[in-house]
Amino acid sequence: MSIILAILVIGLVILIHELGHFILAKKNGITVTEFSIGMGPRLVSFVKNGTRYSIKLLPLGGSCMMLGEDESINDEGAFNNKGVWARFSVLFAGAFFNFILAFVLALVVIGIDGIDQSFINGIETASPAEEAGLMKGDLITGINGTKVKLGRELFYHFYFNPVTDEPIEITYERDGAVSKALIKPRIKDTYMLGFDYSRDNAEVLKVVEGYPFAEAGVVVGDVIVKINDIPLTNGADLSTYIGANPLTNEPVTVTYLREGQEYTIEVTPKLYSSEYYTGMDYNLYYQKIPVLSTIKFSFYELKFNIKHTVRTLGYLITGKIGLNQVSGPVGIVNVVDNIVEVTKGYGIKVTLLELASFCILLSANLGVMNLIPFPALDGGRLVFLLIEAVRGKPISKDKEAMVHLIGMAALMLFMVFVFYNDIKNLFV
Repeated sequence: MSIILAILVIGLVILIHELGHFILAKKNGITVTEFSIGMGPRLVSFVKNGTRYSIKLLPLGGSCMMLGEDESINDEGAFNNKGVWARFSVLFAGAFFNFILAFVLALVVIGIDGIDQSFINGIETASPAEEAGLMKGDLITGINGTKVKLGRELFYHFYFNPVTDEPIEITYERDGAVSKALIKPRIKDTYMLGFDYSRDNAEVLKVVEGYPFAEAGVVVGDVIVKINDIPLTNGADLSTYIGANPLTNEPVTVTYLREGQEYTIEVTPKLYSSEYYTGMDYNLYYQKIPVLSTIKFSFYELKFNIKHTVRTLGYLITGKIGLNQVSGPVGIVNVVDNIVEVTKGYGIKVTLLELASFCILLSANLGVMNLIPFPALDGGRLVFLLIEAVRGKPISKDKEAMVHLIGMAALMLFMVFVFYNDIKNLFV
């Protein structure tokens, strides 16, 4: 099932890309020799107005083949006989249509699910964030001079730029007024009991070996009902308590239920890490927004995914991200499988929304990747067109073809590496 869904997701993203090329080619009077849905042998095919329309065996993507795209043909409808900007629009349209798809899907997801606005959910007492004057409910609009709209933007900022002793400038909005705060991080010792729990009923979902809960005999399935004699009705209560009373090296009394029997233990949290912190908890949960704000935040969502793709490419080049983290079709199937597995208990609606969110990222990713000025990609061909526009005449087709051939060979080698990486990661 996951493989079929992954094929449909990838196929939709690629098909929309090719549809962009097709529509702009027709608009500019370029003869499209074949427009196909899928790849491989033709299953159904017919010709209309000089274009063959086909449905092919493999339901993965599509193609838009144009007359005279890679050769000189003396025909009015040939791609290479059209003006520079006509050809530019056709090549650019594929990526642009991917951005349109991402935007439309964002409208659907945000309209139904909401968005993760960058609100502050909580501030630790006596923390650097509280000392800087920040409060729960403040809307973060910038960090170190970079504008922020979404909680995920804050997450990725801190993921790639871990907190150090360097001050952090926060721009925020409170009661309609915009202000700035300077957080001065300091070292914090983090203590853990070594367990994961459900937000619904504080049921223990995982126990980490070598930590206090495991050593005290707590097991998966136990339900925590009290901590330091404070009654808990669900996991959210437990999260709130720990947030307001961070664990230290002081003993903690925990009461839990197992098969209807109540047990009480005293455990001393174990030091997990010593690192710089801000004491600021920001929102990563989707929350409903006014209908009129949906369009605005759909643009922010598109912008975020485009920026995230560009930033990831930059981190790959600079080595902040290793090549072993690059995924291809097999990796996409794995992601789709994880989405289905995690959401299947919440109904088809949640699964479809999560798949749509993933499709937003995938479509924006394909759009950006195709605009990279690399030979054989649309971006590489666009570079040749820009050079032609500046020179007033095209570069020799033989030379351009050689460059694209070399680029295609390099891309094929890279795809082999990505496929190998995908297979290897399945067994890690």
